[in-house]
Amino acid sequence: MYSRRELARLALASLPASQLLAKPNSVIHGVILGAQSYSFRDRSLDEALKAMVDIGLSCCELWQGHVEPAKMKREELRNWRTTVSLDEFKKVRAKFKQAGIRLYAYNYSFRDDFSDPEIARGFEMAKALGVKCLTASSNVSTAKRVNPFAVKARMLVGMHNHSNIMPNEFARPEDFAEAMSGQSNYIAVNLDIGHFVAAGFDPVDYIEKHHDRIVTIHLKDRKKNQGANLPFGEGETPIRECLQLLKTWKWKIPAVIEYEYKGADTVEEVRKSYEYCKKMLG
Repeated sequence: MYSRRELARLALASLPASQLLAKPNSVIHGVILGAQSYSFRDRSLDEALKAMVDIGLSCCELWQGHVEPAKMKREELRNWRTTVSLDEFKKVRAKFKQAGIRLYAYNYSFRDDFSDPEIARGFEMAKALGVKCLTASSNVSTAKRVNPFAVKARMLVGMHNHSNIMPNEFARPEDFAEAMSGQSNYIAVNLDIGHFVAAGFDPVDYIEKHHDRIVTIHLKDRKKNQGANLPFGEGETPIRECLQLLKTWKWKIPAVIEYEYKGADTVEEVRKSYEYCKKMLG
């Protein structure tokens, strides 16, 4: 008979104890595979955790939308970020621990309209979550403002790229270089290989040259020339080659699935993406 305390340790709100006892393990041939929780944006964090355990994923980059309140006006959200109790983030951390999923990074997207207290709070949130780094769909110019906060917190910030080449947005190798130039080594890269290909660049070459500045890799498959997001294996993104680089050189850079194409069922599509990645590492 379990005591109440023992049951509390076993129970995660939406997960049966039988699943919790069988911890997931998605380290394949030394390569850390996982998911960006944005992949499960159609469901709550508890439901996303249940899905990741069911699929067998043991590493996660947490999307801020799974933590922050939805449908807040800008000033309301700013106020929430700067006043919310950090105990709320510690509760999230406990959920991941109970599920047996490594919470690696928190995706908190610094933008030019962030106040200094808002930037500082992101690092406090990250520490409460127990993560090693932040990732951010940020502005290039914002990196200079974020840098001193990153130095003070001694925490890496991986800047995330998209495919549209626009002023002050991350898409090109030059954008990463500008953001990191003259800064501390705490400003780093969150390389989305699908977007990189769609923008006309080679992620294999970039990883080979800059792996020491990459904190995490986003896995998705896209066609070149701003092509659409597609199921893994149907686009032109060298997913296999990127994963094999991590395997061959034993670079401990988490490679996380970011599901964005339109499929019938989120969980099954992420599962298929994970199975594809395992096959590419075989």
